[in-house]
Amino acid sequence: MNEKKSAKELIKKYQSYADENGFQLNPDKQVVKRLASNLLNIEEKYGFKYCPCRRLTKDKKKDKKIICPCVYHKKEINEQGHCHCFLFVKK
Repeated sequence: MNEKKSAKELIKKYQSYADENGFQLNPDKQVVKRLASNLLNIEEKYGFKYCPCRRLTKDKKKDKKIICPCVYHKKEINEQGHCHCFLFVKK
């Protein structure tokens, strides 16, 4: 599967996730495409889609928290209007 197709599929998946959870993807499509591509590259390198805005510790238990969508995103969206990497934003 080529990366463009994968990125489109990932964006579609995250769009559905956002819809189900009452927020939305960043309206800047370039930001979303760049993040999706980065997440796919990270997954290829490390085996998981770790948030590109957070530091890996190499402790699998700790790093599990930062697999996108990370455990922090809902709180960040509620408090700041967006998650740390700006993939998800408030409606």
